[in-house]
Amino acid sequence: MAEMMQPVIQIRGLTKVYRAGFWMRAVSALKPLDLDVHQGEVFGFVGPNGAGKTTTIKTLCGLQLPTSGTARLLGLPCTDPNSRRQLGFLPERPYFYVHLTARELLHFYGQLFEIPTALRRQRVESLLERVGLASFADVPLGKYSKGMLQRAGLCQALIHEPKLIILDEPMSGLDPVGRALVRDLILEEKARGCTVFFSSHILSDVQSLCDRVAILVGGQLRGVGTVAELIGDKIHYVDCVFSGLSEDISIPGVLQHRHGDRWRYRVSADEVGAAIAAVQRAGGRIIEVHPIRQDLETILVRQIQEAQ
Repeated sequence: MAEMMQPVIQIRGLTKVYRAGFWMRAVSALKPLDLDVHQGEVFGFVGPNGAGKTTTIKTLCGLQLPTSGTARLLGLPCTDPNSRRQLGFLPERPYFYVHLTARELLHFYGQLFEIPTALRRQRVESLLERVGLASFADVPLGKYSKGMLQRAGLCQALIHEPKLIILDEPMSGLDPVGRALVRDLILEEKARGCTVFFSSHILSDVQSLCDRVAILVGGQLRGVGTVAELIGDKIHYVDCVFSGLSEDISIPGVLQHRHGDRWRYRVSADEVGAAIAAVQRAGGRIIEVHPIRQDLETILVRQIQEAQ
């Protein structure tokens, strides 16, 4: 059982304080954070800008030291370089040597991981094909679009077939085709048994992909669990479409849209019965009744408002 095994990512009491401004005022970017990510999970890390997501990721990847607390990757302290041997990482703004081609870039990273030549060649060609860059493999990266660079970055994160992948805003700047490709890659890596930890502002992708999600606001963890646990199953309001209504009818709820003979109202769950009864008394017809539950975006916005 995943819960019985040592977490792939284990964070305990992690904090980060920066010094900013002329007076070097202390700014807490990350307050005591405790978090576990288990083997084989796709784990979403969400929050507004400045919440501490990238600070956490940089600490996990050994790019900065925490002020206090500990973090472990695959059982090793994140300060130990060996903890990154089975880590694939894509930062939010990857920078590569622009004179290299994608093929040269991947061979460079493959050599860093000491992948044997024959196996490295096989993996490079397979990855380029997998992300749709095979026909651009020998084009210098300086001529790539942002989306193409993101695909090349994903390849470098996967070249050594890591056990853990950390992606910071992997959907940023991608068109719908690119986003679909990243989603497919994440699911394929999960099927391989890999653990994927990623941050994103595109909450619909997080909601559809993740086994569990953590919400970070103001450097503090505001919630963690499955999407179903976080959003619940309560119906908050109902969208109703009616037709055959007169101009002066009074219906509980708020008129959202009117087109021709069709009226769309947003009604609270408690007022649906009264709204339908009012329409029937007026001789109108009920075309559609669609219950609306809160989503991850609603939860995040509420957490931000409560933190202010």
